[in-house]
Amino acid sequence: MTMDKALRTSWERKMKERQEKKLVKDFARQLEEEKQREREEKKQRRRDNLKRRLENERKAEVVQVIRNPIKLKRAKKKQLRRIEKRDTLTLLQKQQAQRKTVKE
Repeated sequence: MTMDKALRTSWERKMKERQEKKLVKDFARQLEEEKQREREEKKQRRRDNLKRRLENERKAEVVQVIRNPIKLKRAKKKQLRRIEKRDTLTLLQKQQAQRKTVKE
C-alpha cells in the first residue's frame, strides 16, 4: 500500500513557511528603503553642490553698478545680453562700509 501526500499541511510547516515569507518580505522592504535613502542622499548632495557652486559664482563675479540707465539705451545688443539684474543693496552697503574704513 502506498501513502498519498496529505491534503493539508501540518501546522508547524505552515508557520515555518509563513515565517520564511515574512523574512523575505522584510528583507526586500529593507533593501528598497536603503535604495530610497541613497537616492534621497544623492539628490540632497546634488542640491547642496549646485547651491554652493552658485554662491561661489556670485562671490567671484565682478560687478559694476549702472547708475545711469540712459547708458543702456546706447548699448549694443551683444552687451545687453551680458547684463544681469541683481539686488545691489548688499553690494552698496559693502562699498559704503569699505569707504568708511578707508576714510578713518
